[in-house]
Amino acid sequence: MKRAEKPEWIAILDFGSQYTQLIARRVREAKIYSEIFPYNVEISTLLEHPPKGIILSGGPATIYENQSPLCDEAIFELGIPILGICYGAQLIAHILGGKVAKSNRAEYGRVKVFLDNEEDIFCDFPPSTTCWMSHQDLIEDIPPNFEVIARSENTKAVAIVNRKKKIYGIQFHPEVTHTTLGKKLFKNFLYKICQCHPSWNLESFIQQTVKNVREKVGAEKVIAGVSGGIDSLVAAILTHRAIGDQLYCLFINTGLLRKGEAEEVQEVFKSNFHLNLIYVDAAQRFLEKLRGVDDPERKRKIVGEEFIRVFEEEAKGLGGVKYLLQGTLYPDVIESISLKGPSSTIKSHHNVGGLPEVMKLEVIEPLKYLFKDEVRKIAKKLKLPDEIIWRQPFPGPGLAIRIIGPIEKEKLDILREADEIIKQEICKANLYKRVWQSFGILLPVKSVGVMGDSRTYEFALVLRVVTSEDGMTADWAKIPYKVLGGISSRIINEVKGINRVVFDISSKPPATIEWE
Repeated sequence: MKRAEKPEWIAILDFGSQYTQLIARRVREAKIYSEIFPYNVEISTLLEHPPKGIILSGGPATIYENQSPLCDEAIFELGIPILGICYGAQLIAHILGGKVAKSNRAEYGRVKVFLDNEEDIFCDFPPSTTCWMSHQDLIEDIPPNFEVIARSENTKAVAIVNRKKKIYGIQFHPEVTHTTLGKKLFKNFLYKICQCHPSWNLESFIQQTVKNVREKVGAEKVIAGVSGGIDSLVAAILTHRAIGDQLYCLFINTGLLRKGEAEEVQEVFKSNFHLNLIYVDAAQRFLEKLRGVDDPERKRKIVGEEFIRVFEEEAKGLGGVKYLLQGTLYPDVIESISLKGPSSTIKSHHNVGGLPEVMKLEVIEPLKYLFKDEVRKIAKKLKLPDEIIWRQPFPGPGLAIRIIGPIEKEKLDILREADEIIKQEICKANLYKRVWQSFGILLPVKSVGVMGDSRTYEFALVLRVVTSEDGMTADWAKIPYKVLGGISSRIINEVKGINRVVFDISSKPPATIEWE
């Protein structure tokens, strides 16, 4: 979506918080468009189409140390309402003449906060509420012309405000669900302070996206790498609405897909949506390239590079292709590239690089500012069937990063069978729509077992089931023991090569959803 077409929006400056993406989600849940920028964004960039408000995220840095991330101080003179969260609140105090110091007593977790003033941002709040704290530093002296409007047992300035300039700083994190009235606080800031109207809706997004693609592409050809997942499919359908048969979808079977997936994808694209689909079975060449490779990042790079080569070979046959369509989502952009603040790249993503440079194509990414749940809502509006809407996310490198260690065809076949059983049992228990992902990871570890009267020495499989809203954070799913037992029993009895199943109870962070 072009910035000029956002009549009302909120800019979020990222100082490295693990929760920055949640801030963007909370704003959008209030039907206001939001976008994340690096903390040092140029003022001129923001003022191309001025936001109705600016939110300063939290972050891991300490404000009074050298080289701490600082935004342009001119932001505070724009007359645009500002909300600083945790580090963002400390930054407000530091820049505008207050003092931030290290506390003798850190506050982490749920803390009762007492409100000294129940107006504007705390409008309709009770006298006290539970908030999620995560800080060692605190505002010791508030800046001139500010007042304290909330405190806790250990912190005298949990929230501060300069009402004349509409600048607010809060020490807690309203974006996390542990803050009881966090969503209400955002609505108060957006509606009462920023005077926003709930104008962000996905119906207008669909209409505008189709119009933008049609205007951009004209009579040119567009090629898309598709996986059968909801992201690439929604991107393809929106683009097809705009340009029809000028769109060509290329599906490459890497040999790293789930059981029956190649056949299912072809059926979906050809029968349901009548899109131009080119199918390429490249399983053998991918497996050859991956032979003996055990480093997970090398696996990702090899799969990505080989995908590019196959894609380029097939695209040449079409001739005259100018644009590449990708189903990139906002979390892909944020997690892959450290341009959105002082945070670390966790891992490379399969769908955000390589092809445009090699093939000199212009990229079209109609979904790049959307979260997964927003894409699912669009899919419903497009009347996609439930089995597609709720198809679980699957990584670009596929099963290559769900087999720890070198890839072999035998291991892929073993994992495919186990993964199918996991899907069947999760569906049978009516859990498929309630979890974010459920899958198996094959370990390069063998253990002794007994089947009948015989000793076995076979692989161990990790069962990974997580809940999440967008994949940026996740918690392990509390699956009933009966379901876990059923999955384990079936895998051990039906899949030759596995004699032990274990359950992963790690959350993201600190772990990631995938093991590699």
